[in-house]
Amino acid sequence: MQPDTQEKPLDAVVAAVQTPDVSDADFESSLAELRELAKTLGYRVVQTFIQKRASFDTTAYLGAGKRDEVRAYVESHANTRHDDPPGHATNPEFDGVQVLLIDHEISPSQARNLEKDVGCEVMDRTMVILEIFHRHARSRAARAQVEIARLGYMAPRLREAAKLAGPQGRQRSGTGGRGAGESHTELDRRKIRDRIAELQMEINAMGTERQTQRARRQQGQGVASVALVGYTNAGKSTLMRALTGSEVLVANKLFATLDTTVRMLQPESVPRVLVSDTVGFIKNLPHGLVESFKSTLDEALDASLLLHVIDASDPGFERQRQVTDDVLAEIGAQDVPRIRVFNKIDHVGDTQAQLEFAREMRTKYPSCVVMSARCADDVAKLHSIIVAFFQTDLIEAELLVPWSAQQLRREIYANCEVLAESADETGAVFRVRGEESTIRALREHATSGVTAEHASRAVEADPT
Repeated sequence: MQPDTQEKPLDAVVAAVQTPDVSDADFESSLAELRELAKTLGYRVVQTFIQKRASFDTTAYLGAGKRDEVRAYVESHANTRHDDPPGHATNPEFDGVQVLLIDHEISPSQARNLEKDVGCEVMDRTMVILEIFHRHARSRAARAQVEIARLGYMAPRLREAAKLAGPQGRQRSGTGGRGAGESHTELDRRKIRDRIAELQMEINAMGTERQTQRARRQQGQGVASVALVGYTNAGKSTLMRALTGSEVLVANKLFATLDTTVRMLQPESVPRVLVSDTVGFIKNLPHGLVESFKSTLDEALDASLLLHVIDASDPGFERQRQVTDDVLAEIGAQDVPRIRVFNKIDHVGDTQAQLEFAREMRTKYPSCVVMSARCADDVAKLHSIIVAFFQTDLIEAELLVPWSAQQLRREIYANCEVLAESADETGAVFRVRGEESTIRALREHATSGVTAEHASRAVEADPT
């Protein structure tokens, strides 16, 4: 398969079975999502085949008649591309339909039989997502997590691959300490198990490193954390850049970013707030990926506040909202406080349509934010809401810093909001607002070398 940056995408066809328990709206939404996944992977969907059945065909997913229809289409488009004149293919190596994409996860035997019947490679929805994750993972942790998911997906499919390979794939050997009568397939499975165990050990070690990094980031007093979560392509990266002023990747494709990015909220506030952008969610995310990406989503578990970013311009945003809620519940983050952020309001029709949408959402979700991440005023309002959330439990206090301890001035301004400052013969007096623990620590430092008489002036005021 070619990289997704190629100039000419490869042609693909999509096939899906609609069972009676799936509504037309959900079925069409899922198909549209698969087409977007194909686009991210570097394919152009040139045809879609739909079949309504009571259940999937147990041998090859699609019924025999539909398989014949797909094969006829593949064979009729074997020599030309849609952007080539008939009979004038410019690149024969890539001519025709390269792959059939299935909008469900199918069994290894179904995939093998379907591939034989239609005459081209078959990728189910799970394999498409795994391949996208494989291409886009950048960090060591993300690559290890993706490899575990891919190996877990491939392990049960080795037997079908052996059948395609013929007797060679089933050959047995008892030499080299590999076990008496152990087939090549069994050897491969054992290697996969060993590799998964090795990768899991690496991930566990990296998890310890990440805990240390988080502790180091929050070592400075008064640091809070907020995590952006939501459906893939909901605009999280754009919002991340707007809130933090950082140059993070922004792309109009599913799963453009997989690795967690952490930046400081700008302008800095009291307390300082770390913002993390997590991997996007998607309907029917393979369970193996949910498990292997829990360490990536740990930022959501560790955060004090979640910003659930929702694409207001997507007709299926309610379904996407539910998917995110379900995955958050699966990883144990359902109780973390959250603010629903309906993003991309500028793409929701005209001004009147936008006002009506905002009114409807605020009625349904009273504490939600309706905005555009590209509007500076909207971003400023969200910034204020985030800061206000973390300032709820702040207190006001008075700190006396003797002239011999003026090095604390920088820490005070970094970790507290200074409301007033004055001075006398004993030192500087700060009226501050901050977290109780932060103020307590600063007072201990400030009074450690001060007489009891001086220390008695550092009296905490009533909480605001």
